[in-house]
Amino acid sequence: MNPSKDAIPAATEHFIPTSLLHNRVRVTVVGCGGTGSAIAAGLPYLNQAMRALGHPHGLQVIFVDGDRVSEVNCVRQPFSVSEVGLYKATVLATRINLFWGLGWRGVPQFLDERWNDQTDILIGCVDSRKARDAIVKSAAHSNCRYWLDLGNNADSGQFILGEPDNHHSKNYPMRLPTVADLFPEIVNPKLDKKDKLPTCSAVEALERQEPFVNQTLAYQALAMLARLFRYGRLSYHGGFVNLASGRTSPLPVDPAVWQRIMERNQQKNRALPRTRKAA
Repeated sequence: MNPSKDAIPAATEHFIPTSLLHNRVRVTVVGCGGTGSAIAAGLPYLNQAMRALGHPHGLQVIFVDGDRVSEVNCVRQPFSVSEVGLYKATVLATRINLFWGLGWRGVPQFLDERWNDQTDILIGCVDSRKARDAIVKSAAHSNCRYWLDLGNNADSGQFILGEPDNHHSKNYPMRLPTVADLFPEIVNPKLDKKDKLPTCSAVEALERQEPFVNQTLAYQALAMLARLFRYGRLSYHGGFVNLASGRTSPLPVDPAVWQRIMERNQQKNRALPRTRKAA
């Protein structure tokens, strides 16, 4: 659990801040739907693994979501009919605390610019650009060490661990770019579909998303965090998953790769017609 303090970060590796190996790691999970609930279910195992491998304190987690459980949520998300109407964040925190004997918190509200709870790892499991924009504008993002973003479409998605450009990372020799650095359009609320309506049936919920896409992304991301805390370093900081093709492509810790991604996005955005409606 303790990498050499004198280790010099190589061009292909990221090293964890030493403080996260000695202090309690504060985690804030934003969004408790399909992906957020899968992350929530896996975090106690990460906590157990960290403690077993010598971390002195493990995790302290807060779940943040102002959404309530609906009947449709009971199809793809780990909620029961008896929990319909209750806040998702509260349900998940209560369930985890009762089973694992933890003291994690559930906060039944949406994250906004006023949210200022101190956090080390901010995990975003939201499904809109507007929600990601709120994360970027929050004080939690300004003060955290890592922002882990997970997002998906019907049968594919990404998980990207980045270091926000704040006082923690300003002296780092090589800051991990966040999802917003690599894909700026992902935090532009003007690109959200205006006709996005809530799913009203179980069949529609399954048609919009393949089963297990949320769990696949969540456990890939959790496995990455487990490696970070176990070995103190990472050679990749995210990945892209496609269930249709069965392929998973890592996002390496490589400035050349980051530059190519950003240049490709710039070219794509310049090629779009200016009169194109938001999509």
